Amino acid sequence: MKRPRAPSPPSISAAAKPPVSPPLTPILKQKLQRTATPKWLPLKLTQTELTLPLTFPTGQTFRWKQTGPVQYSGSIGPHLVSLRQRPGDDTVSYCLHCSAASPNSAAELALLDFLNAEISLAELWSDFEVKDPRFGEVAKRLRGARVLRQDPLECLMQFLCSSNNNIARITKMVDFVSSLGLYLGEVEGFEFHQFPSLVRLSRVSEDELRKAGFGYRAKYITGTVSALQSKPGGGDEWLMSLRKLDLQDAIAALCTLPGVGPKVAACIALFSLDQHSAIPVDTHVWQIATRYLVPDLAGAKLTNKLCSRVAEAFVSKYGEYAGWAQTLLFIAELPAQKALLQSSQSTIQLVKSAEKKK
Repeated sequence: MKRPRAPSPPSISAAAKPPVSPPLTPILKQKLQRTATPKWLPLKLTQTELTLPLTFPTGQTFRWKQTGPVQYSGSIGPHLVSLRQRPGDDTVSYCLHCSAASPNSAAELALLDFLNAEISLAELWSDFEVKDPRFGEVAKRLRGARVLRQDPLECLMQFLCSSNNNIARITKMVDFVSSLGLYLGEVEGFEFHQFPSLVRLSRVSEDELRKAGFGYRAKYITGTVSALQSKPGGGDEWLMSLRKLDLQDAIAALCTLPGVGPKVAACIALFSLDQHSAIPVDTHVWQIATRYLVPDLAGAKLTNKLCSRVAEAFVSKYGEYAGWAQTLLFIAELPAQKALLQSSQSTIQLVKSAEKKK
């Protein structure tokens, strides 16, 4: 199921550009390499392996913006890129708008790593369909829903903002945190920044975050930044080391950080730490599980113990990549995708009815 992973691009530490609000600290200037005329290049992924609307606006990341009909833009490390799919074209294209570091080749490697391109969806879906025929029916209509491989610090900060929150407010908070990083450019009216470093984040006070609308989450962010800075070797290295641990050890380590509970830890583990069997359990996943995997629990109140049982049920059904299966089933429950599924099922019924009449 895995293709050889491209070597990770070198990490680039960059000084931050201040947000539109009053500057928090002095900053340094850094030269950006901008493309005079942005050029669209084919990416080594077809729409079967990557469908943009089933990957980006699905709660995995809150930093990417829709900048066209089927186009999404965001920063990956020091690179500002856009991804695009056109009707009738099976390939996915990307465009490098600017970079604080390297040319196209490094940006493409970083992009493929971010998209978990070494994992074949076709092989995964085929395996899941054998284990669960219902999954096969959903996957036929929602192909190309990928699990991202984000930078762990970036993913951690986003999900600290997400707790007991709505999408609009989460996005506003994440935009504020992002604006503390190096300004990379603008695409279709949206400003983009490289995600700020731990050092930069450490200069932001709890009071400043509260004034920006973070509420009680402000203390979790400043507390987590402080905890990470105290780790031997530094917080970035400590977070990366969690990719080598067993799932339960990685979850336990994340839960030592302020504001990180089991669900947030599972999201971070799945979307940034290569923990492909992590199952973030919320009320939506609970409803999916009680309908199809553990119907005997229907009507019960969701507890931490039952969250563990749901996660075990997913892993028992789908195996080591259970998190990918859970992600697709979760996406299928989102209003926009549910309408698409219902429309497809109605079309199938009409075709079958017509065939019977013939």
